[in-house]
Amino acid sequence: MPLERLERFNPGVDARRLEIGQRLLIPTQQERAPSGGPYRYQIRPGDTFSSIARHFGTTSGRIQSANPSASPTNLRIGQIVSLPLSGSAPRSTASSSSSSSANKPAVAPTSSAPSQALPSSARRWPWPLDDYRVVRRFGPDSRGTLQPMLLATQAGAQAKSVAPGEVRFADGMRQLGEVVIVHHADNLQTVYALCERILVEVGKQVSTGDPLCEVGQSSATQRYDLLFDLRQGGKPIDPKQVLR
Repeated sequence: MPLERLERFNPGVDARRLEIGQRLLIPTQQERAPSGGPYRYQIRPGDTFSSIARHFGTTSGRIQSANPSASPTNLRIGQIVSLPLSGSAPRSTASSSSSSSANKPAVAPTSSAPSQALPSSARRWPWPLDDYRVVRRFGPDSRGTLQPMLLATQAGAQAKSVAPGEVRFADGMRQLGEVVIVHHADNLQTVYALCERILVEVGKQVSTGDPLCEVGQSSATQRYDLLFDLRQGGKPIDPKQVLR
């Protein structure tokens, strides 16, 4: 599914600041979201014109006017209605009114680093690689976009869990290769990306030092790089505050 299409069906969501537990509306094949209006929207369980209007930043009156044959008190699941939106969808409504949860977490860069107190459990964790050099530090790039840490290593290197936790994601992601995400105590998450082969499964409990994936080689630089990201509640943290 194109990212742009997903964003248009979730106008209240900042794609760069996703949170754990946040719910997204996943469009079906019958729905469409042009850059202008009207949208084609498929009625889901529990939908009302008012809840749909809140999600898309319009009014129930406008939806009713665009669907004169539809009864707002007798909507049918699967029914297609027209959503009259002018221009691109507004981005001010909350995403909690949507009905489907997203399966894949985001590890996209954010525009600024939040200031937050680290929990006591996040102290003196080992680095995810035995042999490495930092080729990109955590921090903003020239455009002010916050970038995760990038570590260069040798062929055959394995990324290891930096703390005990549970594997919550182990799959491929566009532009990030194979990715493993581990959830730890105190709502902490670690991300291991640009891998070539995943060594764990979702749901596996891992200990500090357990291998998670084999690091892949970049076709652009010919290096073996690991993208390592550390987050608390989905918000990025400088790994150097935690790694020993």
